Amino acid sequence: MKPKKILKIIAGVIIFFTLPSLLFFGFVYFKYNEDLPIGNSTEQADVLAHKMLSALNVEAYNNTNYIEWTFKRKHHYKWNKKDNTCEVNWKEYKVDLNLNNPSKSIVYIHNFRIDNDKSEELIKKATNYFNNDSFWLVAPYKVFDKGVKRSIVKRNNKDALLVTYTTGGTTPGDSYLWFLDDNYKPIKFKMWVDILPIGGLEASWSDWKTTTSGAQLPIHHKLLFMGLNMGDVKGTK
Repeated sequence: MKPKKILKIIAGVIIFFTLPSLLFFGFVYFKYNEDLPIGNSTEQADVLAHKMLSALNVEAYNNTNYIEWTFKRKHHYKWNKKDNTCEVNWKEYKVDLNLNNPSKSIVYIHNFRIDNDKSEELIKKATNYFNNDSFWLVAPYKVFDKGVKRSIVKRNNKDALLVTYTTGGTTPGDSYLWFLDDNYKPIKFKMWVDILPIGGLEASWSDWKTTTSGAQLPIHHKLLFMGLNMGDVKGTK
């Protein structure tokens, strides 16, 4: 086969696989992308945030010491919230993550403890997994974390709560616009995050479970055409 014909075949295969993806991205971008709104940072934003936390029974969450969940059936977590440690499991790896001091974390591969360059890599990965996956579980309870900016945005003549994380986590600078029902309970948010090229994508926060500790935690989210399953969510004192 001539080189020119081989190049044509390769080009055809690339176009075949990439063109639908490009068309889909273009459709999603022009349909959903929107600029980050400018919020009004007033005391009313803090009042609205407190109302949201009250609707979720924040006291029960604060008194919950142990939380378990599985993110998208891939990452398994047993979080000791009181001690700020978490057992993170995925594939053949397990990391006993010390969230206060990650360097003190313990790493296992196939249940054998390791302590080398690979363990440092896995600790970093487990930390990133935890930061992302726990956010999808407890984000509403983090609106008064250090470095968080709160403001009010008007949407459909109702107040929505814009939250921007200026420090901390894996991707500081991310913003989320919370939409609340008439009882101030979250029903969805729109997000402007560094990891996504499209601003204003919407995710649901409507599938709530009241755990045995009384904490209210989500069990599922809808994001575009995908579902984010949180597994068998448990919360105990």
